[in-house]
Amino acid sequence: MSALEPEAEPTELRNVKQAAYERFRQALFDGRLRPGQFVSQRELVALLGLSIGALRELLPRLQYEGLLNVMPQRGIQITQIDLPMIRQAFQLRAALEREAVLTAVRRMEDEVLDTQEALHRAISDQVRTNPNPELFERGQQVDDGFHNLLIAGTQNELLIQAYAVNAIRIRLIKLDRISLSASVLPAAFGDHLAIIAAIRSRDAHAAIDAMDRHMLNARERALEL
Repeated sequence: MSALEPEAEPTELRNVKQAAYERFRQALFDGRLRPGQFVSQRELVALLGLSIGALRELLPRLQYEGLLNVMPQRGIQITQIDLPMIRQAFQLRAALEREAVLTAVRRMEDEVLDTQEALHRAISDQVRTNPNPELFERGQQVDDGFHNLLIAGTQNELLIQAYAVNAIRIRLIKLDRISLSASVLPAAFGDHLAIIAAIRSRDAHAAIDAMDRHMLNARERALEL
C-alpha cells in the first residue's frame, strides 16, 4: 500500500458504523425523527441507542448526505422537506433512473418484466375492489422493488450508492406528502406499466419518455401540498 492510499477500515468498525446508520434511517421512516425537528446529541444517543462516540462518528456522514444539519448553539436539525429539497431530490432521481432505464432496455430479460407486470396488475386490480392499508403497504413494496430493480441492474456501485442516499429523501417526501392511496396508486402503477412496456419493446426513447413522465407526475404530486 502506498503512502497516498488510505488505511483500510476494519470490518468490525465498518459494520458498527453501518448499523448506526441503519438505526438513524429507521427512526426517520417510523416517525421517531421528523423532518425539521431539532434534537440534541444526548437525545439522539438515547433515541438510537448509541454511544456518544458512535454518534459523533455518524454525524459527519449524515451531514454530508444532507440528512441533517449540525447547528452550533442550536443542536441537530433533521433535514426539512421544503420545495427546493423536493425539486432537487426528484431532479437527481430522474437523472439516475434515466440511466437505469436505458440499461434495462439493453439487459433486462422479458421474464423479469413479465413478473413485474403481473405484480403491478395484481395490486391495481385489488385496489379497485378492496382498497385497504395492508394492500397499500404491499403496493409500496412493489413500487420500491421496481425502482430498486432498475437501479441494481446498472451494476454501477457509484450510481447505486447515490440512489440509496437520495431514496431516503424520497421516502421522507412520500411519508410526508404522497403515500400510496386509492387515488395515487393507480396513476403511479400506470406509469410503471408504461415503463415496463417500453423496456419490453426495447425502445430507448420511449422508455426514457415514460420514466420522465413518471418522475414529473410524482414530483408534481409532492409539490401540490
